[in-house]
Amino acid sequence: MLLTRWRRWRRSRPFWGGLFAVLAGAWICVLPLAPLKIMLQQGVAGIPSVLMGIVMIVLGLTAWFAPPQRSLAGVLTTLIATAALVLSNLGGFLIGTLLGILGGGLMFAWQPSAAPTRAPAPPAPPTAVPTPHSDPQGAQL
Repeated sequence: MLLTRWRRWRRSRPFWGGLFAVLAGAWICVLPLAPLKIMLQQGVAGIPSVLMGIVMIVLGLTAWFAPPQRSLAGVLTTLIATAALVLSNLGGFLIGTLLGILGGGLMFAWQPSAAPTRAPAPPAPPTAVPTPHSDPQGAQL
């Protein structure tokens, strides 16, 4: 029962796009948060990386918990992932940028599945009903 609820929840939203966006944001965000010695050498340059990573994580979660906003979240995720290529250690050494572009594309392209509809019943064949002005052989009275 829990597994079917999970599957229904997962299929009712752009799950994989959101997951890739969260992973990309985490990857971009974690690289500047290296040991303190390295972080001090990096200085203020690490702030955009952390901010872009947090925004990408929030956009991935937005796709999960507010599916009607998936198009905006997908476009913004793709733009931020592309900007991270320049502003954040080559976008997390290209891994974060590629995951972000993939996640943004999946979020943007996702469409909710339509509820399955039942096919209408075929019409009943016409039946011959005798009219009151005719006999069963078809002769007029």
